[in-house]
Order: sequence, then C-alpha cells, then structure tokens
Amino acid sequence: MANADIGLIGLAVMGENLVLNMANHGFTVAVYNRTSDKVDAFVNGRGAGKSVVGCHTLEQLCQSLKRPRKVMMMVRAGDAVDSLIDQLLPYLEPGDIVIDGGNSHYPDSNRRTEALADKGILFVGAGISGGEEGALNGPSIMPGGASDAWPSLQPIFQNIAAKVEDGTPCCDWVGDAGSGHFVKMVHNGIEYGDMQLICEAYQLLKEVGGLSNDELAQVFADWDKGELNSFLIEITSEIFKKKDEETGKHVVDLILDAAGQKGTGKWTVNVALDLAKPVTLIGEAVFARCLSAEKQERTAASKILKGPKPSFDGDRAAFVNHVRDALYAAKLVSYAQGFVLMRAAAQEFKWRLNYGAIALMWRGGCIIRSKFLGKIKDAFDQNSELSNLLLDPWFTETLQRTQGGWREVVSKAALLGIPVPAISSALAYFDGYRTERLPANLLQAQRDFFGAHTYERLDKPRGEFFHTNWTGRGGTTASTSYVA
Repeated sequence: MANADIGLIGLAVMGENLVLNMANHGFTVAVYNRTSDKVDAFVNGRGAGKSVVGCHTLEQLCQSLKRPRKVMMMVRAGDAVDSLIDQLLPYLEPGDIVIDGGNSHYPDSNRRTEALADKGILFVGAGISGGEEGALNGPSIMPGGASDAWPSLQPIFQNIAAKVEDGTPCCDWVGDAGSGHFVKMVHNGIEYGDMQLICEAYQLLKEVGGLSNDELAQVFADWDKGELNSFLIEITSEIFKKKDEETGKHVVDLILDAAGQKGTGKWTVNVALDLAKPVTLIGEAVFARCLSAEKQERTAASKILKGPKPSFDGDRAAFVNHVRDALYAAKLVSYAQGFVLMRAAAQEFKWRLNYGAIALMWRGGCIIRSKFLGKIKDAFDQNSELSNLLLDPWFTETLQRTQGGWREVVSKAALLGIPVPAISSALAYFDGYRTERLPANLLQAQRDFFGAHTYERLDKPRGEFFHTNWTGRGGTTASTSYVA
C-alpha cells in the first residue's frame, strides 16, 4: 500500500538519523539499503515502534510511496549516485522527485537536474549540514534543483530542519540546478577556514601565551559567551577538557598533527580560481591541511631548518584579547570571501540566490552555526546588492575595532616563527581590498615586456589596450587581451 511520505536510501549514520528525525515529526518513511540485513536491523532496532517501512528492493520502496514519489539518496557522492538513479528510474514516473542528500559536487547536480528533467523526473540536490546529531535533531538543509519539487518537499524539510530563536527553519529553497550543493560546498569551505583559524589561535595561545589545556578550555568557553559564539568554539572548549582514560593525559595532546580532508574545501578553491575570485583564506586552510599531512617531512625539516624560539614576556591577558580580535576579524573576511564567491557563481550560472536566506540557513543545525551569521542576514536585508560584506557598516566598524589586535598577532607570529597562514592571508586580503592602487601596474608592464600582453592606462577609458615596444626591438604587434 502506498502510504509512505518519503523514501530514503542509505542507512549509514546520517541516513538513519534523518529517518528518525522525519518519523519523529509525523512522517512515514520507507527505507532501503543495498544490504537487507541493515534494513531489518534498523527497523527492529532504532526504528522499532516508529513510522518506518522496511523495504528489501527498490521496486518495493517505490511502490510504498505516495505520489508524487519522493526518494532521498544518502549515499557516497560520485558514480554511486548515478548508478542508483539508473536503478530507480524503471520504478518512477513523470513528476516524481529524486533527492541527493550527499556531498555531491555541484556540476554533477547541474548535469543530473538536466538529464532527469528530460525524463520528466524532478531532481533536487540538497546540501545537508550538522553531522549525525544535526541529522537527528535538526540539520541545516540547502535544497536546489527543479523548483517544481519544492512544494512537495517543503513541509518535510522545513519540519525536520533546525530552527532559529523565532522558529524560522534553517532550510529554504536555494535556487536552480546545482545551487544547493554549491552553497553547501561554500559552507564546507568556510568550515575549513573557521577550523584553521581556531587552530592557529590555539597554537598562538599555547606556544606564545603558554596557556595550559585547562586555561585554553576556559578561554574558549569565555569566547563562546561573546561575539565569537559558535558551535566550533563551543566544542573546542570541550575538546581541551577531555582526558584519555588509559593514560590520564589530555586527548588533544595524543592526536597526531596530520589533518585529513574529503575534498569539499578543495572544490571551493578550484571554483574560486575558475571564477577569478580571491578566496584566499579557504585556500590557505586547504593548503595548511596538506602541509600538516606531510608529517614525516616536517619532522625531518624541524631538525635542519631553524627559526626563532617562541617566547613571550608581555601582558598575557592583552595577548589573549588580541588573538580573539584576530580570530574574529579573520572570520569576517572568510565569510565575506565566501559570499563573494556565491555572488560570482550566481552571475555565472544565472542563479537567483537569496544571500540573507542562506545566512539564516546556517544560523542553526550546521557546523558553522554561530551568532554572527545574523549580522550577515541583516547586511543583505539592508542591501541585497551588497558586493562585499566588508562594505556593510557593521562589518566595517567591527574590522576597525579589531584590526589593531589582528595586526599585533600577525606581527608577533612572524617575529616568533609561528605559522598563521589563514589569519595573515585574511589581513593581506583586507589590506589589498582597501588599497586604491596596487602594484599590478608593474606586473602588467612585465607581462607586456616579455609577452606583448598589453595593458590599460589610467588616462584612457577602461577597455582600451596598449602595447609598448620596451626595448625598441620588439615591434608593434601585441597579443590578444583576455582574462583566463
């Protein structure tokens, strides 16, 4: 009997928790996993007594769904998604909805939206953030694709999503094609940046300030009560408290300093390069993970390459406050860069993105949830055409207030040999963005000298290009001007 509101395929941790979340909100969910034992174990275990229908075949799953059928896939991104769609198609009909809730790359979602539209099937790429706890208790959901699917999905997605203080769900329609997964990709890139900034603050406080783990836990707990309030700051405080039961040592001190990554940060940087947008902080965060992974080489290099030994004899409380200001200022730059990238993508792909709504979607449920995201929504509510968040009055005033400590920290780190690639790259971006005349005039002269690449002139209209015969031997032929 077709009585299930939605079907979900893939009963790993995220899939299971999303099913329970839906069932807890009054929806009947049909579930399928390629291993039938997993289905039975879930239905008779965590799903026992709930409105969950176990299915052993895709045909059975589709037969159990109300029309239009809504099938959500929670499987590994890539070929597995395409293979599963191919297996589903024989049991679907025009008007049915296929949702990819995994971390798929947005070009794949662009392609799938178009390909399934040709078959009359509505495809939705839904970015989901919040981890297993968010999936169970309320994630941030970023759906995009075939807009005709949204009326059917809205009641389910907005019911199960996290809510902000006034009850607004952290879920809304993002836009066409792969826009949902693009926004989730940028979210993950910003997440890379936030985590790297926190790690740099940790190293400064520990190696320069000399703070113990207990003191670090307190500092981060105090920061979480103020303008830095966020999920990542909160859990960082908890991490510094945790001790290993076997050794009695702090767990954080036992963890190898070699970071992993799944690729979404790299995707963000690659897209930024394609769209010629300087998303420098996320780039540095990705490369910092890459450098950390070279543990063996770094250990060998540490015995050969010498620099200053960190020491500090100043006001420690003042230094902690400077680090807080540097972390906050750099965080503002990171988010500004992320929204610049989304604006560029919207122009490139003809998407109509609501940037204030995106900030609201990130206010709760997701990994980068923080109090400060409300300021982003306010900025776009006041000016929907804002080209860069740094130009919003609140951002401008906050950076003015914090940049003194920010500069102190970057200077101190350089003098003491502490790597702070994300904090320092954010400052370089800020200084570059606020500089009316950069040295790119010399760069253009160099390009024209060796390659006749031409240049524009200050005393001529934009769009007119010129070439100089720098040596008297180069002739007047110039290269075609273009931007890669």
